[in-house]
Amino acid sequence: MTATGASEGVGARGAPIGGPWWWARRRSAVLDASLAAASTVECLLEGASFAHGADLPELLGMLLGLLVGPVLLVRRRWPVVVVLVSIAVMPAEMGGLLSVVGLYTLAASDVPRRITALLAGMTVTGTLVTTFLSMRQDIASQPDFNPPVWLVPVMALALGLVLTAPPVLWGLYVGARRRLVESLRERADGLERELSLLADRAEERAEWARNEERTRIAREMHDVVAHRVSLMVVHAAALQAVALKDPEKASKNAALVGDMGRQALTELREMLGVLRTAEGSAVRGAAGADVPERLAAVASRVRAQEATEGAPDRSAVKSSSAVEGDPDGPCLDDLGDLVGQSRAAGMVVELSVDGDEVAESSRPRYAARVERTVYRVVQEALTNVHKHAPGARARVRLAHREGELAVQVENGPCEGGAADAGLPSGGNGLVGMRERVTALGGVFVSGPTDTGGFRVSAVLPTPQPAPHVAG
Repeated sequence: MTATGASEGVGARGAPIGGPWWWARRRSAVLDASLAAASTVECLLEGASFAHGADLPELLGMLLGLLVGPVLLVRRRWPVVVVLVSIAVMPAEMGGLLSVVGLYTLAASDVPRRITALLAGMTVTGTLVTTFLSMRQDIASQPDFNPPVWLVPVMALALGLVLTAPPVLWGLYVGARRRLVESLRERADGLERELSLLADRAEERAEWARNEERTRIAREMHDVVAHRVSLMVVHAAALQAVALKDPEKASKNAALVGDMGRQALTELREMLGVLRTAEGSAVRGAAGADVPERLAAVASRVRAQEATEGAPDRSAVKSSSAVEGDPDGPCLDDLGDLVGQSRAAGMVVELSVDGDEVAESSRPRYAARVERTVYRVVQEALTNVHKHAPGARARVRLAHREGELAVQVENGPCEGGAADAGLPSGGNGLVGMRERVTALGGVFVSGPTDTGGFRVSAVLPTPQPAPHVAG
């Protein structure tokens, strides 16, 4: 709206105007043109009648009517001007349609209510005075007619209210309804924008969740397969070295490599089966929501099988238990078996535990995620030693502290000048360790040592250790 109450040229929901000049629609322009034509005809007739009664040339009265009638064309643009013109021509007893339509447009516009009330009062007063003087003149011209004194004022007041109150009240109603509809439209537009933003954010969160889940799945697959395959390569190298010198040891190493290969393939198939099950679900429900947990359960077979190599019956029992879903997965108790596998592959590994003076049965157990993360850090660090520092001595240190659990894996320089075992590396081992540790609010540090070796350190917070349950 402008200062005079005119509506800006916009349609529904902010759409641009489709009509000429200040009209929002062409049909509005046609309506105003029709009202202006009817008002012009009325003013022409009333102007000629006024000029005849005032002993003025009829052409002058008709010219006045021709100027006043078309003012309705600007009623939407300047409603105040239309009402003021209707008030100005009231003494000439012309402009009835102009006054009614002008008051309606003024009341329906956004002109301040005090201005609307003032102009409506002026219209009532002008109509009252004009009607009173006209009726007194008509009564004076009829000597035989003697009405009561109160009749003329009452009739003048009634006529003024009839010509003023209905268009003003109807205009106020239409204006209020129009503003209500506009506010509802604006609210609907706001809700649409908010829903669009929420949908965009939901899509971003879903994409982030998918990326996070892919990262976790990749990390679990790396932890399950990489360590075992690395040991297979180390054993294969040892097999090649002793094939001719010690056939019995070579046969044992060959059987061990075959077992490790079969176990790695079995674990890989189980992981791919979990992924296919999750991808087949149209909606991410119970089957898809626990994919990382199910992968962790499959990954726990590494701990079950590695800890029982050489004992087929016991391994089969633990493997079947892991397939059903081990909620904890690898834990601190399996570090000894993990270190033993590296020793069996020819690595010299030392395992030391600080703060472990109490008996194992009464020692506190940490959250499953904390113990599993420590196990994976040690596993990946030893795998890197096999890959990049064959023949080097390694030391694994575990420290139980108040409110935290620390682990460190350090290896010395390669022996015999060998710099690398020739194993492929994707560079994801250290990244995966860092992601696991930082996800639990811990600190991870890795880097070379002054003696030419490499060190991996992680400190994990343990705010609420759970008591160990035997059995």
